[in-house]
Amino acid sequence: MEMRDINYDRSEYVETASGNRVSRRTVLCGSQNIVLQGKVIIQSDAIIRGDLANVKTGRYCIISKEAVIRPPYKKFSKGVAFFPLTMGDHVYVGERSVVNAANIGSYVYIGRNVVLGRRCHLRDCCVIEDNTILAPETVVPPFTRYSGSPGIQVGEVPECQQDLMIDFTRSYYQHFVPKL
Repeated sequence: MEMRDINYDRSEYVETASGNRVSRRTVLCGSQNIVLQGKVIIQSDAIIRGDLANVKTGRYCIISKEAVIRPPYKKFSKGVAFFPLTMGDHVYVGERSVVNAANIGSYVYIGRNVVLGRRCHLRDCCVIEDNTILAPETVVPPFTRYSGSPGIQVGEVPECQQDLMIDFTRSYYQHFVPKL
């Protein structure tokens, strides 16, 4: 099934030399600590909290509208410490999702309205379904599907998940085109 074009207003997005497309309505706190590897799309009203700790994405990541990407933290007796958040290649984060994970592997699909508790670890090739809430420090193994509140494993994903996510994110990027 061929993906339809997603049209955006050219004046609303900034396109970098490495092909990143970032909405002007995105909130990038501490932008000097945010590293986008290339061909990343960050849609309007998303929030990325680079002021707390470093945030690094891989290539072909899609961060949808109103998503929040926030580095994880840990409370200590003397205060709070924030830790870097790393995201692999070909990751999709759905609309209104809150990501507070320590790391997200490559080829990961995160649905809409998902909450990833602090310091979660999502391994490569996993799927988090819409409206799932993962408890803090949850480790999601590769090739698994999680759903529910609290999120539990509900199945497995096919071994071709890597190919599916590469096709999906590249197609999304190619069909994310400016209005004429």
